[in-house]
Amino acid sequence: MTSRTQRMRGLTLIELLVAMVIGLVIVLAATAALTVARRGFTTVDAASQLRDSGRFAADLIQRVGAQTGYRDVFIAGGIPSEDPAREASIGGFNNALLSTTSPTTASTARTSGVVGYGSDILILRYQASQLYTNSEDSTKAVVADQTMIDCAGNTIASVPNPKDTDPAQVAQAYDRRIVSIFHVAINQGEPALMCTYSSTGAAPWTTVPVIQGVENFQVLYGVDGVTANTAPSASATAPDVPDSYLRADQMPVAGSANNTKANWRRVRSIRVGMVLRSAPGSSQDMAAQTFSPFGSAKNSANGTPGSAFASSDDPGTSFAPTPDGRLRQTVSFTIHLRNDQGL
Repeated sequence: MTSRTQRMRGLTLIELLVAMVIGLVIVLAATAALTVARRGFTTVDAASQLRDSGRFAADLIQRVGAQTGYRDVFIAGGIPSEDPAREASIGGFNNALLSTTSPTTASTARTSGVVGYGSDILILRYQASQLYTNSEDSTKAVVADQTMIDCAGNTIASVPNPKDTDPAQVAQAYDRRIVSIFHVAINQGEPALMCTYSSTGAAPWTTVPVIQGVENFQVLYGVDGVTANTAPSASATAPDVPDSYLRADQMPVAGSANNTKANWRRVRSIRVGMVLRSAPGSSQDMAAQTFSPFGSAKNSANGTPGSAFASSDDPGTSFAPTPDGRLRQTVSFTIHLRNDQGL
């Protein structure tokens, strides 16, 4: 009986507690490993999405930027001379919110401390290209080849006929241009790079989000022979390559709309910088960081006036967000304009 009783003996309380402790340690270790792996996966996935978003935004802005100033040869050939009152093909506003009613001529200054503070507005104008000229009936519209897109990727089917017998229609053919506007606004609670466009350059305007998570959008304009807020000299040499980079608020000339437009026509390149952010909780580092969409000058946080670097006079070119557990990435590139901006 004694031997049988010993064989049926169970665990003691101490042995049971030891087993529970060992099991708990194993569960905690497995949970910690799973949490670390999951956070790592979230960070890698967020970084990949930031790279894809930055690449897409750069490709889109570069394509639309390369179209800036384009005019179909049949239409451009009918313009007798440059009209100084005609809107330049490129424009913009510095540290501004887009006007919903007059997006190409008005804006509102951004408030410090608000998401998107320092972000600029970039306005690009260009004409659709004709597939063929309708020589049989000059009153009909001309078919477009649909190679020119707006910032939302849309094409247009037709353009006004420059051979129309109605002078008003001819003038419309010369002046109608597609307008694409890039700017930052809040979309579904997050800052986003937005596209506002019109196929005619006038109302109605349509606004759609392009890239979610863009909280800083900076633009500088490479100009030739332009001094900040000063009319271009009549004896200046023909514009060729940019010799300095100015902000949008350095282009206007007080009291002279035509001189302001003349300055915009001397833009030869566009310098774009962005800061993109991921969803909350994707970063494992909560340290404070400073981002420079244009980069910093050597041995200095700010570049000299006219340089394509961060400047203390340009809000947003040195960007220090509050640590919030998000990954951030800067994207910068330069677009050299292909077309003559003089028309």
